[in-house]
Amino acid sequence: MKKLFSLLAIAILSSMATMAITVREVPSHFIKSPGLISVSVPADYEKGVQKDYPVLYLLNGHGGDHRSWPGIINTDSLATLYRMIIVCPQGRNSWYWDSPVDSAMQMESYITKELVPWIDKNYRTRRTPSQRAITGLSMGGHGGLWIGLRHPELFRNAGATSGGVDIRPFPKRWNMADFLGSKEKYPERWEDHTVITLIEKDKVNPKGYGIIFDCGTEDFFYNVNCNLDKAMTAKGIRHTFLTSPGNHNGKYWQKSIIPQIKFFHRRFYPND
Repeated sequence: MKKLFSLLAIAILSSMATMAITVREVPSHFIKSPGLISVSVPADYEKGVQKDYPVLYLLNGHGGDHRSWPGIINTDSLATLYRMIIVCPQGRNSWYWDSPVDSAMQMESYITKELVPWIDKNYRTRRTPSQRAITGLSMGGHGGLWIGLRHPELFRNAGATSGGVDIRPFPKRWNMADFLGSKEKYPERWEDHTVITLIEKDKVNPKGYGIIFDCGTEDFFYNVNCNLDKAMTAKGIRHTFLTSPGNHNGKYWQKSIIPQIKFFHRRFYPND
């Protein structure tokens, strides 16, 4: 009965729009200030219970912003159900790199050097890497693994849903050339700024990480996600890769993000 109730609750939550979220401004020296974020906290956060919570950073895709995830799922209710703070920053089509082209688009540094410390200062958080997770959809999936795997001092849990985890097959798409330069002119930048080469070239050490990513079988990013799964398997990197029928849209993400949140919850609360 408990399992059935949990499944029903997840189905209801994933189909609802968020009723109320808090939008905050985070000052920045790395991007055009301020950066807007949406924050959801558990229902008991303001009820005088002085306890700290783990934090999940949810990154939006290309063309989206800090309102994207709350428009897909009920982040407030999920924060309560899984006892975590959920932070949705404004991605600004950045692909979550520090751009070598645009000095005002240093999104990786903004998130790691400004946003995470700001959240820890302004909210009651568990301030250890094992109690933080970062994931996202599409461009944000690239960002979740890119930032998560490159910053073990902050994150030991990382993921992606429908993630653009290998940018090289898409040199003309989604503003990437605006922030890297063209692939034809700067092929080394394109090699050095994509998730799969972090794995293939041993640029990260994911030992002890909780890694989860997924992709729908009809998604245009399906093949690059399968290739990332193969690369991680070849390197002996422990990870979870999920696939199911689905395309690159909100209907898929409403469902796909739930197993990830449950995965991170188990990492945050191993004794539950």
